[in-house]
Amino acid sequence: MDMHTVVVGTSGTTAEDVIAVARKDARVELSEAAVEALSAARRIVDALAAKPEPVYGVSTGFGALAGRHISPDLRAQLQRNIVRSHAAGMGPHIEREVVRALMFLRLKTLASGHTGVRPEVAQTIADVLNAGITPVVHEYGSLGCSGDLAPLSHCALTLMGEGEAEGPDGTVRPAGELLAAHGITPVELREKEGLALLNGTDGMLGMLVMALADLKDLYTAADVTAALSLEALLGTDRVLAPELHAIRPHPGQGVSAANMLRVLAGSGLTGHHQDAAPRVQDAYSVRCAPQVNGAGRDTLAHGRLVADRELASAVDNPVVLPGEGRVESNGNFHGAPVAYVLDFLAIAAADLGSITERRTDRLLDKNRSHGLPPFLAEDAGVDSGLMIAQYTQAALVSELKRLAVPASVDSIPSSGMQEDHVSMGWSAARKLRTAVAGLARIVAVELYAATRAVELRAAEGLIPGPAAQAVIGALRAAGVQGPGPDRFLAPDLAAADAFVREGKLVDAVETVTGPLD
Repeated sequence: MDMHTVVVGTSGTTAEDVIAVARKDARVELSEAAVEALSAARRIVDALAAKPEPVYGVSTGFGALAGRHISPDLRAQLQRNIVRSHAAGMGPHIEREVVRALMFLRLKTLASGHTGVRPEVAQTIADVLNAGITPVVHEYGSLGCSGDLAPLSHCALTLMGEGEAEGPDGTVRPAGELLAAHGITPVELREKEGLALLNGTDGMLGMLVMALADLKDLYTAADVTAALSLEALLGTDRVLAPELHAIRPHPGQGVSAANMLRVLAGSGLTGHHQDAAPRVQDAYSVRCAPQVNGAGRDTLAHGRLVADRELASAVDNPVVLPGEGRVESNGNFHGAPVAYVLDFLAIAAADLGSITERRTDRLLDKNRSHGLPPFLAEDAGVDSGLMIAQYTQAALVSELKRLAVPASVDSIPSSGMQEDHVSMGWSAARKLRTAVAGLARIVAVELYAATRAVELRAAEGLIPGPAAQAVIGALRAAGVQGPGPDRFLAPDLAAADAFVREGKLVDAVETVTGPLD
């Protein structure tokens, strides 16, 4: 377990902290300021709970049942009941890293001092994270409004010692047993605490933060594979000149063009577009790669802006306003800001996949590949080469296009029409995770095809650039084979996918180019 410690304070957190806790098992500690803020907010809740006037979430029912005033002797039961009844998810278990991210982000909001829970409730979340206990959370149950209710409820159920959770060894057991095994006392919820544990955008935000990190790496990888395809197709790198991109100053476009130009430095393959079969311009999928990759990069920048704002937020309803000494209802739990950007990123991912597949198809088509053998096969007709690798890539692209259909334009009213417009942000996040995984595979297929094509050119005496040579050497060292007769292709493609996802492609290039953007 990573011994790095993330300290949770009162002013939000960073994307890097979320990833450290979710993916690297970093330890979590509450700052003294957070404990003080929690205590101060709790005093306000206790004072309001002692008054006869009803306060939503403190002394009333919830949602469409908010009109009922709850007597003091039933309020602990009220808080337990909301957790039990809302833990109504169905379907497959979601990934451990997603559960850890949403728990950490809920802890972040609790520590802000705007929710009114006692410090010991927040500390229990930290203890569960540090013990490596992961509540069982299901795929379906969140509408992305009033927070990710069902997912967060399953987490809160674990804090109460109920339901099921996964231990550090990956075995699912009763949550009470796991807490006892790690010396953690289950919480006994008091006024507002059950509600405060459920009411946030934490699941969709956690998935956004991780998708942004993954897509940042994939966009750099896609700049590299686009450059390798340009090289293999004997294209011109003149379209990457900085002065051309300066006159259309979208930041991402300039970054992608600069990355591609550095990958192509010293290549003996570029600039042959006026040779035996002269062409004035390369095809769009080659020539416009910086424009498409760059637009995606700018979409990521917008996504990071939204994520950073949400990471600095305290999302709950009602919220405690310590300076005012009061508790107020609000609509900050609505997931629209996060849902929109999750959908936007899925659109960008689909289009990057689409242009990537078009370059692969061009590499395999003898009528458009400028002298490469059909399907990059050794003995076309006897060998099929990479024909079906492109089928697989096309299937993935088609899937990404379906996943690009926005979830956030849908809304199904719930809670007796009290919650009559919802964001579907959880659904947007779930499909984006699927799209990111598919995009990595699509980029991997282009890498596989482009490196084989570059090697075939080298066999004809056209020497690739140092960056391409570094990629080919690292890829072959990773067990991905080069040109030759047909063989069982799936293992090679899986290894290429891992090579991309684990950052080895960019690492190999950067041994020559230095850090890419």
